[in-house]
Amino acid sequence: MLDQVVLLAAVTVLGLLEQAYFSLKVIYARRKYSVSPPAITGPPEFERIFRAQANCSEYFPIFIFSLWLAGVFFSQALAVFFGILYLYGRYLYFHGYAESSQGRLEPLYFSAKMQWVLIALSGLGVVCTITQAYLGLDLLHSFTHVLGLTEHT
Repeated sequence: MLDQVVLLAAVTVLGLLEQAYFSLKVIYARRKYSVSPPAITGPPEFERIFRAQANCSEYFPIFIFSLWLAGVFFSQALAVFFGILYLYGRYLYFHGYAESSQGRLEPLYFSAKMQWVLIALSGLGVVCTITQAYLGLDLLHSFTHVLGLTEHT
């Protein structure tokens, strides 16, 4: 069983490390720009770093749930692939936002697309599992066969 989800777990750990990294960047920015907690305002350089970290944290639960649902109900390999792309996009987003407000836009759009793919795979996987369990229809197998993703027997 664990071998069926270990790659999802690895991407989850990467995501946790990325969130910790973003939090550390806020701590360093607080020291650099002399912004003591609980203050969240200061120089624009600090505020951009703070907002980048807050935005990434706000979307992290959605990412984790969609990663695991897509991986368990659709495909671990595809979920991991899009999950890594999402984390890469968030890394670029964080650093782009730290530089300028405009610098966040392209990585934001990229990571949002990766997130929506994970959500779509999650939904499709759950629907296919429900139809198989309750209606006896293996839609997932049918979809992958039509797309040429399965071997012909």
